[in-house]
Amino acid sequence: MSNFIYSAMSGKNDPMFGKFEHPIKALIENESNLCEKRKTILDVLFNVEKSNRYAETIMGESDFSTFMSKQEGQGAENDSVEPTFKKTIEHIEFAKEFTITRKMADDAKFGMGADMKNKPRKFVRAYYRTRVEIAAQALIHGCEKSMKYNKADVDLTSADGLSLFNKSHPFSTDKMKGKTQSNYFWGKITESAGALEEALGELANKVRNFKDENGKVMGFVPDIVIVPCNRPKLETMMKKVIGSERTVGSDYNDINTQYGNWTLVVLDEWEATDDRFMVMSDAANKDLLANMFYNRVPLDIRNGIDDHTRNFFWNGYCRFGVGFTTWKHIALAVNAASEVSGATAL
Repeated sequence: MSNFIYSAMSGKNDPMFGKFEHPIKALIENESNLCEKRKTILDVLFNVEKSNRYAETIMGESDFSTFMSKQEGQGAENDSVEPTFKKTIEHIEFAKEFTITRKMADDAKFGMGADMKNKPRKFVRAYYRTRVEIAAQALIHGCEKSMKYNKADVDLTSADGLSLFNKSHPFSTDKMKGKTQSNYFWGKITESAGALEEALGELANKVRNFKDENGKVMGFVPDIVIVPCNRPKLETMMKKVIGSERTVGSDYNDINTQYGNWTLVVLDEWEATDDRFMVMSDAANKDLLANMFYNRVPLDIRNGIDDHTRNFFWNGYCRFGVGFTTWKHIALAVNAASEVSGATAL
């Protein structure tokens, strides 16, 4: 079922309009169905949920501690949990309109012209591209607290108020007060295939040992690696490292410890000026509701005739929100020989 609402504006139909409304509606519906069937980074890297509120708030709490032993006949020790975080993601309005001139409609009376077919298709594609693009840009700007996207202010902080990638994420419970964790690292990680294999292992270990708010190791293993689209050497090296059974370039036929552990995502919108990549745990992303994308209002398309110009117009409106509730599912590593501001040495 297409994820949009289509409605003709009342009182705006005439013989000419009715002739083009349904063909264009059919084109829009068909293109929407095709777009929905295509898997995008939104499906791979984000949790996509529906929303019926002006914003969505996710609240967390610490886990119970382990069970305590007891003497025969004695009661159980009472335990409690602490609130850990609260993150609110507000929805953003987006809109777009396209026009088909009366002259074009008149000249196409024996069939819809190529431009009349292309405009509706491009219109729907723009909607789906907007969803994917804002999600991609949110990850790309993960070292920042906010970003501008098509004039909209997008909050990129996680629940602790810091950027998604940061070396000083604090604990929120009194038990762990004053302690911090890092998910932003630097080091000589892409100088060779061997260095990259080692770096992937170290990053996997870092993510696996992220601690919950009680200080307990969470144990989520990263299985997705995300690279920029404009670093072909890095992309090729990454494919070799995660796709070879044996260590790349080794004379000793060593076992490649990273073989079969990763799904590679080349992020089309990510154009980096140096070698860097992200690693993410799919399980942690889902269990912790980490990368979130909310559909508040699906694409709502209305059409009509401009009485002043006699042109036909189609107007689209939608509303959605994107954000991060936590950082404990993902890490960023940058190739550097010296200290990178805001990052921890790997």
